[in-house]
Amino acid sequence: MNFQLESTELLVILAMVFVSVFLLLASLSIPVFGEQRRVKRRLQQRLGDIAAESDQPAISTLLRARYLKKLNPFERQLESMPGMATLARLIEQSGSKVLAYRVFLLSLLLALVAFVLVLMLVQNVFLAIAAALVALVVPYVRLMVLRNKRLGEFEAQLPEAIDIIKRALLTGHPFSESLNLVAEGLEGPVAVEFGITYSDLNYGSDLRRAMLGLLERVPSVTLMAFVTAVLVQKETGGNLAEILENIGTVIRGRFRFQRRVKTLSAEGRLSAWILMLVPFVLFALIYFTTPGYLSILVKSVDGHQLIGISFVLMLVGALWIRRLLRIEV
Repeated sequence: MNFQLESTELLVILAMVFVSVFLLLASLSIPVFGEQRRVKRRLQQRLGDIAAESDQPAISTLLRARYLKKLNPFERQLESMPGMATLARLIEQSGSKVLAYRVFLLSLLLALVAFVLVLMLVQNVFLAIAAALVALVVPYVRLMVLRNKRLGEFEAQLPEAIDIIKRALLTGHPFSESLNLVAEGLEGPVAVEFGITYSDLNYGSDLRRAMLGLLERVPSVTLMAFVTAVLVQKETGGNLAEILENIGTVIRGRFRFQRRVKTLSAEGRLSAWILMLVPFVLFALIYFTTPGYLSILVKSVDGHQLIGISFVLMLVGALWIRRLLRIEV
């Protein structure tokens, strides 16, 4: 058997493996279907309702204007381009400190480098464009992964933060001071975000706007329950400590159920990985045992187009499998 690979064929195989693994990881880590889309709609509706009840501009708008004033004129022009505000919000939610326009320029640079390198090595425009598209979204995928990780850490700490607020209220502390106790007593995203909210209140923001800013920075349905309880209690009165105790109990029960669901769906996720990797294992097996069998697919332009179509279909399949495995809690 001939195991000698030509450089072009080897690059095609490596490109196939890289792109497919990247698409699989992206499909498993980025919310696309199901619960996350409904969560986004619910958060947007709730944020709109809260903002409509306030006659003052949102905190995020004020912070954005203050942030732009600190930049030099050139950077301010770049940061004012369409879409930069949304990208800046994603960066803030991920916990990163980089400027939005730099992420955008980095994406363009990566796409250009990937296109030129693949075109020089493989001399195939289709694969070069595919590589450029993959490189273009790499920084955004990275930010989304960081945001999801940070959001998970925040939600995991939220019940403990609610307990601190409840105990502070029972001992006679005002609500704003209880937020400061959370910022001083805990670490991680929940301490940072509650500290920012406490600072907003100290700088003269009303409670509604401060809670709106917190929910904008941390788009979580779990946090939305906390924010709603605080705002409703402010309008109607009642025992906030008792309400927060009930919310904390519900959140802990939800997390326990989520962990159980994740355990029960582990077999399905393993099956998804196997289904996605089987084509590459079979391709490698056939290629090494009978190299001439796949030569047309690897060397011809039509074969490269079929490979590209296969990538797209595999991505659709990965997203569909992910949707089937998602269980709303």
